[in-house]
Amino acid sequence: MSADAPQIHSKRTGETRLVSVDYTDKLDAGELLTGTPTIVEVTTSDLTLANKVVNTAALTIRNRTVIIGQAVQFSVAGGQDGAAYTIQITVTTDSSPAQTLVDQIRLNAIDS
Repeated sequence: MSADAPQIHSKRTGETRLVSVDYTDKLDAGELLTGTPTIVEVTTSDLTLANKVVNTAALTIRNRTVIIGQAVQFSVAGGQDGAAYTIQITVTTDSSPAQTLVDQIRLNAIDS
């Protein structure tokens, strides 16, 4: 499966960074993300992924305001210089019946 999110994230190997992913275009009118997202690195265990949440405040992602409940956020630490990582995000919605959305994003690590 290829990366679904339109942007590729990057971080220095010594940093801990916040990653925010906008789901606005995947949700129906009035639909929100709910629960705690499952976020895992697909091929290695080089990264530490923590603080996995649905946004509880409005955010600006890629110059667009994202309302409460329409983005996923998590922190990422670690990584090996020059490595490209795939991170899989699974999150549910409050629609009836509920949707389960599964996406992948890319993260590149560079030497600090």
